[in-house]
Formats: sequence, structure tokens, C-alpha cells
Amino acid sequence: MSLFKRVLAIETSCDDTSVAIVRHDAWVEAVVSANQDLQHAPFGGVVPEIASRNHTLQILPLIEETFKKSGLNWSQIDGVAVTNRPGLVGSLIVGLVVAKTVAQTKNIPLIGVNHLEGHIMAPFLKDSEYAPAENFSFPMIVLAVSGGHTSIYRANDFSEYEILGVTKDDAAGEAFDKFGKMLGLGFPGGVKVDQLAALGKSDAYIFPRGLIHEENLQMSFSGLKSAAQRVVEKIHPEELPKHLPDLCASFREAVVDALLSKLDRAVTQTKIKNVVITGGVSANSRLRERATEWAKHKKLILQIPPLRYCTDNAAMIGLVGIRRLNKGEASHLTLGPSPSSWPQDFS
Repeated sequence: MSLFKRVLAIETSCDDTSVAIVRHDAWVEAVVSANQDLQHAPFGGVVPEIASRNHTLQILPLIEETFKKSGLNWSQIDGVAVTNRPGLVGSLIVGLVVAKTVAQTKNIPLIGVNHLEGHIMAPFLKDSEYAPAENFSFPMIVLAVSGGHTSIYRANDFSEYEILGVTKDDAAGEAFDKFGKMLGLGFPGGVKVDQLAALGKSDAYIFPRGLIHEENLQMSFSGLKSAAQRVVEKIHPEELPKHLPDLCASFREAVVDALLSKLDRAVTQTKIKNVVITGGVSANSRLRERATEWAKHKKLILQIPPLRYCTDNAAMIGLVGIRRLNKGEASHLTLGPSPSSWPQDFS
């Protein structure tokens, strides 16, 4: 029997503000999120000061909306989980201050959560429209791919994670966004690149696949970005619009090739059949399509969370938090933010 039945969860690691209530059995009672795309669009990327300021405006209304949506009240909340690492320090502080205030005023335990562990555990979330496959379990290979992180993990069990490979430079999502900015598509560019790519030919341009032939599980996207820049610079600005679909399709294919080649190598090396693709870039339509085909061919059990659990969300933070609380863990009220993971988070 679980001591902690429900937690309130808060996620403010970057520019998305999110609040959720999650049960001990991974059921999401409610999750409400707000992005800041319009606020950051004029600058072509996330501005940390703007992000933290907007979190302060959004977080309390989101908490109220989460309770309203769930039909629950404070007496039914047993603890509070909050992202405290890794992320933008100013953004993390907003979530931490609110979570600590809740913990003190409601006299409930606080637990700090690693944002990346949230992405790793996201496939286990459940709601009225989604649940993981019944035979899906640990151990599993996880490709966590977003605007800030691109890593391959071996997850042997809950809280037992090993980093198998990381990007040496840009994260895949960062490469998508920078390419979108290069083409004048605005911010966030990754979504727009994916949309335009659906109209183009993926072999129209030959872009490099970084480290694809190396036996290790390291990744690199800076060379792809530089190569794309050189191609775009050779196209006359007035001619660029008609080339956009082919450019986007070719760039997207290069990123997907690089990611899946390393994921395939990880599966081959470990012989693990349970595979997860998670994080914001797992929303990319081509990555989902090709990964599904690959898993079917390899007879793997592939879990890709629904879009609402791919991007930064508090539901995944709540799941990690309540599991840790039920293991007897808790954080002190002196808990601080960290721009990077703690050494003990991953082996």
C-alpha cells in the first residue's frame, strides 16, 4: 500500500510552465501547461529573464486550474514534486519557491526531481486516452531528445540509469530550431521545419550524418548545421521560399538518420528489446514514423509518449516525485536549483 497517494507537481525548467496532479499508480488526474512561444519569438530563442518572469505570472493560475480540472482539493494532496535540475536557474527558482511554500503551508513533504528522469519515465504515465503496453517494462533503452538534451540511456530500473551516449555539441532540437531560424521560419523553428518537410523531398539535398559510422553512441549535429548554412547561403533570398520544403525534408531526414542509427546500435549492443523515445523532438512526425517501422522490423517494444507528455510537462515530474517519496526519499527546504544534473543521478 502506497503511503503517498497523490502529489502536486511543478515544472519550470525552461520556458514551459506546467502543473499536474499525479497518482501513485501513474494516473494523471490533471495536467495544465502554458508555453511562452509568443514572448520569445521576437528574439529567435528563449530569453532566460523573460522565461522566469512569465513563470511568475502563470504558475499560480495554473495551480488553480489544475485543481479545478481534477475536481480535487488540497486535503487530497500528500506531497509536492518540483523540477530542480537541470535547467535555467532563474526558471527553476520560480518553481522551487512555489513548491517550498506549498510544502510549508500545507505541511507536506517536498521532493526535487531531475527533469531528464522525468522524460525517461514519461512513457509510464496513464490517462483516459493513453497507457503503456502491458508487456513494457525495465530494462529499457531510452533516447531522450529535446532542444536542450540529446542522450541515450540504459534504464535498468527506476532510479537506475546509465548514460550510453550523448551529443558532443548541439542537441537535436537545438539544431532544428537553429535551422528554422536560418530559413527565416521564426521561433520555435523545429515544429515549422517538420511541417514544411512534409511537402518536400528528403533526398533533394545531401546533408552529413554526424558520427553515424562510428561504433560508439556519441552524436553530433554542429557539422550538419554548418553544412546546411553553406547550402542556404548559396540560394538567392528571392528563390529561397520555393526551396524550403526540400531543405526542411532533407535536414529532417539527416537528423532522424543520425538518431536512429545510434539508437539501433544501442539496441544491438545491449540486446534490450524495450525502447523509449521521449522529449520534445519525439513529437517530430518523421522520427515517429521511421522509429515505428524500425521497431516493427526489429521486433522491439517501442513506447513514444503522446505529444502532451513529450514536451516539458509536470505529469512526468509528478510520477518520478511520487515514486521517490514512496521509496522514503524527501528533499530539505534548503533544496536549490542546478543548471546541470547531480553526479549521482546517472552512472
